[in-house]
Amino acid sequence: MLREDRIEMVVGVSFKGKIHEVAGVRLSAVSAGIRYKDRPDLVLIELAEGTTVAGVFTQNAFCAAPVLIAKSHLSSSNPRIFIINTGNANAGTGEPGQQNAIKCCQIVAEHAQVSVEQVLPFSTGVIGEELPVEKIAAGVPQALDLLGANNWMDAAHGILTTDTRPKLVSKQIEVAGGVLTVTGMAKGAGMIRPNMATMLSYVFTDAIIDKDTLDKITARLVNGSFNRITIDGDTSTNDAAMLAATGKSEISISNLETTEQEKYFSCLQYVFERLAVELVKDAEGATKFITINISEGKDEQECLKVAYCVAESLLVKTALFASDPNWGRILAVIGRAGLESLEIFKVDIDVGNVRIVSGGKIADSYTEEDGQAVMKHEEICITINLGRGNAKETVWTSDLSHDYVRINADYRT
Repeated sequence: MLREDRIEMVVGVSFKGKIHEVAGVRLSAVSAGIRYKDRPDLVLIELAEGTTVAGVFTQNAFCAAPVLIAKSHLSSSNPRIFIINTGNANAGTGEPGQQNAIKCCQIVAEHAQVSVEQVLPFSTGVIGEELPVEKIAAGVPQALDLLGANNWMDAAHGILTTDTRPKLVSKQIEVAGGVLTVTGMAKGAGMIRPNMATMLSYVFTDAIIDKDTLDKITARLVNGSFNRITIDGDTSTNDAAMLAATGKSEISISNLETTEQEKYFSCLQYVFERLAVELVKDAEGATKFITINISEGKDEQECLKVAYCVAESLLVKTALFASDPNWGRILAVIGRAGLESLEIFKVDIDVGNVRIVSGGKIADSYTEEDGQAVMKHEEICITINLGRGNAKETVWTSDLSHDYVRINADYRT
C-alpha cells in the first residue's frame, strides 16, 4: 500500500509556508530499505551541545522498545542526536527489541562521537517485527554525512508512514534582544487518540530555556494540542512529542518581560496546535476536518468526555462522511457520555451556523436543507452547549470513510 493511493482523500493542502532554520539543529534523511525500497525511512537530527530537551511519551502499557530507551536516556543525559526509523515500530518485541534499540544508539554514538545516552531512538511502523539493525547501521554513516541546517523537508518526508504529506510549521517572533524561531514537524495519520500523543512530533527553538521550565512548557503545550485530537480512538505504542531548545539565539526566556514571555508561549502554542490540526487533516481516509466545541460544562474533564464521545462515535463519523445531517446521532452520544444529572432541556447543538437542537429538541428554525448544506463543507464545526457551568474545551477529529477501512486492511501488504 502506497501513500500516493490516498492523496486525493485528504483535507486541505500541503505546507507552503517559509521554513525557518533553527540555529543548532541539523537534519538528514536517507533510504535504508527498512520496509520499502527507495523511500526515505531513516532520519537523524543533531542538536548543538547545551541543548535542553523535554518529551512526552505514550501512556500505552505496551509502549515500544524505543520509547523505553528514549525515556531512560532523556532522564540521564543531555541528548545530542535523535535517530528515527519508519517501517518498523520495534514494539511487542520484548527484551531483544530493547537491545536492538540500544544497538542503534551505539552505532550512532560511535560514528558521531557522543555517548550512547545522548542518542534518543524513535521508531514507527508495523508492530511485532524485529528491527533490521543491520540496515539501519548501513544507513547511519550516510545520514551523518548529509546532516544540514536546511534539510527540514527531507526529514519531514522521512518520518512519514501512511501520511500523504509532510507536516511542517515554522514561525518567528521579535522580542527584546532579537528574533526567536520555532520550527516543528510531525507524522501521524492513523492510530490517533492521544493518551499523551499518538504520533511523532519534533519541535525546535533557538531560545534559552532551562530543563525544568521546558518540561512544564512541553506538558502544557501537548495537553492543548496533541491531547485534543482523535482520528480513530486508538492510542499507539510508539508515540512521542519532543521540544528542544538550543539556546543559540542567546535570548533567555527567563529574562523576558511577562508580555514577551506570553508572546513567545503563544508562538510555541501556534506551532503545536497547527501540527496537531495537520495530523487530523491528513487522517487516513479523511475527507472532512471536524472541530468539536463544548461549552458551559461543569469542568474540563466533563467537556472532554462529551467531545471525545462525539468525535469517536462511528455513527457520527460516518454521517459526517456522507454529509448526512442525522443530528439524532449527536444527541444520542451526548446522552450516553455519562454526565451526572444532565438536564437535557438545557442542551443546544449547532453545526456551523445552523442551530439544530435548542433546549434538548429540534430547533424550530431548523430545516433539513440547511443541515444538508452545512454538512457538505470540507471543514465543519459542531458546537454543543451543555448549560451546566463555565468550562469549555475543543477537540479536533475527522470523518470515517471507506478509504480508512481500505488503508488499514491493506496496511501490511
